Amino acid sequence: MSVKIDLKIFLFVFLFLLTSQIEIYILLMIFAIIHELGHLIAGLILKFKTDEIRITPFGLQIKFNCNYNNTKEFTIKKAIIALAGPLTNFVIAAILIILGKINTNLQYTYLYKLVIYSNLLIGIFNLLPIYPMDGGRILKEILKIAYGNKKAYKITYIISKTMIIILTAISSILILYLKNISIILILMYLWYLEILEIRKYNKRKGIEKIVRSMENKEHSMV
Repeated sequence: MSVKIDLKIFLFVFLFLLTSQIEIYILLMIFAIIHELGHLIAGLILKFKTDEIRITPFGLQIKFNCNYNNTKEFTIKKAIIALAGPLTNFVIAAILIILGKINTNLQYTYLYKLVIYSNLLIGIFNLLPIYPMDGGRILKEILKIAYGNKKAYKITYIISKTMIIILTAISSILILYLKNISIILILMYLWYLEILEIRKYNKRKGIEKIVRSMENKEHSMV
């Protein structure tokens, strides 16, 4: 297993320092890392092997070894692992809300509210149907069971692209009112991930076209 660091994390730290939002960024990073540990624990329980851990500007990215048969059971396991991250954040938020009901003084502290908000934000954000985020991965695995891998990939790609365009439009309005640099950075990172997926999708389509043309040639020769 290898551990890699995305150097863009230092740029993000610098930008948040400039805008005096470094405390919020550190808090989000802590719970984003806990979020990924949820994935890791679920993967280990389901007997997946970890190939790589990458430290990114938005926490950790854990890459599991997926060289298994593409069975329905394996597909369900991958969906469970994807769901484990957001579920971890929701459990933390739920525990804190319960503690706040027991000790009402907690409800009025800034840190208490910020920790609950951070976990709910990370959990909900990651469940958006944008691939390769958790919501997009869960969507793809569910569609794979219903339609097969090829069609599932295509539908997920279309939904993901549509969702990120809608999110960009909404975020543009929020930026004007809130003037929060974190929204811009998150949006930029989402488009970066989407561009990578578009390239993979186009490459996949190109390979499929070549395979089909070779098959057609073979049929015409017979």
